Amino acid sequence: MEAWLIGTPAELDAAIAALTAVAYVAQTGDRNPLAGADAGRHRVFLRLALTTAPAAHRRPAPASADQGGALVDLDTARATRRRQHAG
Repeated sequence: MEAWLIGTPAELDAAIAALTAVAYVAQTGDRNPLAGADAGRHRVFLRLALTTAPAAHRRPAPASADQGGALVDLDTARATRRRQHAG
């Protein structure tokens, strides 16, 4: 299922949290600020997968950049791993 959500940042956070409780959020797009009469509101794209599995068995929703998700430098990680296995 795909959906666009529109609201304030707090409303979007609450909606995404509620949807995560009942579905697996497979993708969360970037928040796009709206202009004009909708200034202060944002639009975000979600891709959801509905499931019957209990919440304890579902994967957590992916962290988006605005939630402080960590970035991993794969080249550095591979080089470090090669050095550890070589020595």
